[in-house]
Amino acid sequence: MSATRQTPEPAGTVADAVGGNWVDRLAPEITRPYLRLSRADRPIGTWLLLLPCWWGVALAAAEDSWRLWDVWIWLGCAAGAWLMRGAGCTWNDITDRDFDAAVERTRSRPIPSGQVTVRQALVWMFAQMALAGLVLLSYSTLTIALGLASLGLVAIYPFAKRFTWWPQVFLGLAFNWGALLAYAAHASTVSWPAFLLYLSGIAWTLFYDTIYAHQDKEDDVLIGVKSTARLFGDSTGKWLFLFLVLTVALMTLAILTALLPVAGPLKLAVALAAPWGVGWHLLWQMNRLDIDSPEICLRIFRTNRDAGLLAALFLAAAAFL
Repeated sequence: MSATRQTPEPAGTVADAVGGNWVDRLAPEITRPYLRLSRADRPIGTWLLLLPCWWGVALAAAEDSWRLWDVWIWLGCAAGAWLMRGAGCTWNDITDRDFDAAVERTRSRPIPSGQVTVRQALVWMFAQMALAGLVLLSYSTLTIALGLASLGLVAIYPFAKRFTWWPQVFLGLAFNWGALLAYAAHASTVSWPAFLLYLSGIAWTLFYDTIYAHQDKEDDVLIGVKSTARLFGDSTGKWLFLFLVLTVALMTLAILTALLPVAGPLKLAVALAAPWGVGWHLLWQMNRLDIDSPEICLRIFRTNRDAGLLAALFLAAAAFL
């Protein structure tokens, strides 16, 4: 009997990309290294950047009502998240190219594998930022100012793991900034509910990115990179539970602060289903997590799209009541 033939992986495939993703299958070959720089073959990061934006606009709309303009806020945030996540990942790969070359999971990325030069990556990064800037210019002055302010957080994040055991905090500060931005795009102000929602998102990021960081903890020891995964070690479960509680408590407080003065019982109940839905999902993740299995860590990390979507859907539903 002849051996079973296996379809070879496309050239340049990144190790931790989703198998059979659209970049590897459908994108023109010349664009693939750049799309891989932007993590277009790994969409979970775009979701994790986008969902706090949708939380922000939905909570702001729940305080008064949906407007036709909110449709563009939702769509513009989706486009901006895709572009800025791509620009941020490109910047991350530029600054981390030597580290990535030393880590098994990341050495297949476009820069360390030689598919793209640093100069080409810089041009690609600025192109993505320019397109995101065009989207941002369609919003209010306050929203534009918030968008520009986020660039400092994006620039600092790749260096955080060099000087602190808590680089996930810096990721949380950057990835959840959209909660403030999208809230301001609807409400033309940033009030306490938006700040509390932002803090809830940071706690959520600490939860999911600690799980993600456990994939690389052995390599991180060898190259001297810090992370909460290394810091917490065998106590990770206790810390994850703390971040779960903070995520739920801060989102609950954001909703109560926003809606208690204006909402009826039904709207309030639907909105409060958002943090509790997230909480149950994070608990489900903890029950299935094995921090010593990189494959399970990656699989559990990716399910956070569904956790964030739960909150977005309940908050959006409350805004229509």
